[in-house]
Amino acid sequence: MKMRGLCLVAALQVAAFPAVSAEWAVDPARSTITFSGVQLGAPFSGRFERFEARVDFDAAKPESGHATVLVDLGSARTGDVQRDAALPQKDWFDVTSARHARFEAVRFVDTGRGDYEAVGDLTIRGVRRPLTLPFHLSFDRDRAHATGHVGLVRTDFGVGQGAWTSGQWVALEVGVDIDVVATARPGPGQGDRP
Repeated sequence: MKMRGLCLVAALQVAAFPAVSAEWAVDPARSTITFSGVQLGAPFSGRFERFEARVDFDAAKPESGHATVLVDLGSARTGDVQRDAALPQKDWFDVTSARHARFEAVRFVDTGRGDYEAVGDLTIRGVRRPLTLPFHLSFDRDRAHATGHVGLVRTDFGVGQGAWTSGQWVALEVGVDIDVVATARPGPGQGDRP
C-alpha cells in the first residue's frame, strides 16, 4: 500500500505539469519587464516597451533548460520626459553603442513549491556579470506564468557615468521585475494542440 501511495503521488506530480515541448513562446502583449529606483529620495518606476525572449524549459528537467532575453534599452519609459530623454544617452544606457541588455540563463534550479532560479549572465553596456533570477512559475494547461524580482547595482554595469557614479542623486540599487506569460510550442510530431 505504501508503494502504491508513493506511485500515486508521483503520478499526480507529473500530471501537474503540461506534457509539452520544452519550448515556450512568450506573449509580449501580456508580459512586462519593469524597473524601479530612487531619484533625489523619491521612488520611481518604469518599463521596457520592447523585448524578446527564447525559452526552453521542462519542469521535469529544469537543469537542462536555457533562456535568452533581449531587452531594447531604448524603449525604457518612466513617464518623466526629462528622465526618459536621459536614459538612452551615453551616461546611462548608451544605446548607440549597445542597444540591448542580454540575459542568458544556462540552467534552471527547482527550489520547491513552484519557485525556481534562472542561473546565467546579464550583459548591459558590454559589461557581463553573473546573475541569478528567482521566479515563481505556475501552469494552466499549455500556458505558463512566471513572476520574479531581482535587485541590481547599476554601476556594476556602467549605468551612470561621471557624476552619476555616486548614489547622491540617483540610488545605485535598482529593482527589476518580470511578469511573463508564455505558451508551449508543439514538439516534433505533435502538430497543433487542442
